[in-house]
Amino acid sequence: MRVLVLGATGPVGISLCREILSSVQDPSLVLFVRSPQKIPNDLSTDSRVTVITGQLTDTESLAKAIEGVDAVCSALGPSVKKGPFHPVIDVMRMHGVKRTASIPAPEDKTDIKFAVLVTGISTFARNAYKDVVAIGEIISKQDDLDWIIVRVPLLSDKPNRDVVAGFIGDGKINTGLTRIGFAVFVVAQLNDNESIWIRKAPMICNP
Repeated sequence: MRVLVLGATGPVGISLCREILSSVQDPSLVLFVRSPQKIPNDLSTDSRVTVITGQLTDTESLAKAIEGVDAVCSALGPSVKKGPFHPVIDVMRMHGVKRTASIPAPEDKTDIKFAVLVTGISTFARNAYKDVVAIGEIISKQDDLDWIIVRVPLLSDKPNRDVVAGFIGDGKINTGLTRIGFAVFVVAQLNDNESIWIRKAPMICNP
């Protein structure tokens, strides 16, 4: 499977890349990055990894990165000023790529812990919060893509790989998740063509 990873130089993206290489059958990674010098040596020297430098607004470079891939995974943070996924979706369509895995969902219920968390983020990081919401709205309207919006709570670097998925207020979801847990969940979706989470926005956490 050939996978394009966006946001591959951040802590979450690095964990995701390593998990794809170790857990996907016959993996081939394309890393579309602004700063290739930030890629760890174990990834940059791996023969299964191709690095393409560019910005998301550079559609020519983005098209080169997407050509021939089976899925797009995003570990991008918010762009603060504008939703960064517009050009990605357009170029995916041009190249026939249908799978993408990266906001409250209709299945969510009220949960005071998350209400406080979201209120804090929306107050102290308003632009970033608005951008994340916008990304979710953009992707969820794409009926021709097999998208999964993977929503995460507070992230940590602990080694816990166990993950549960659900929706806020369902009694299963809490406010903690390891970065490797995120990577494990995303890779599981890549390996499952019949995933129950296709065209849904689950929240994931460690049990």
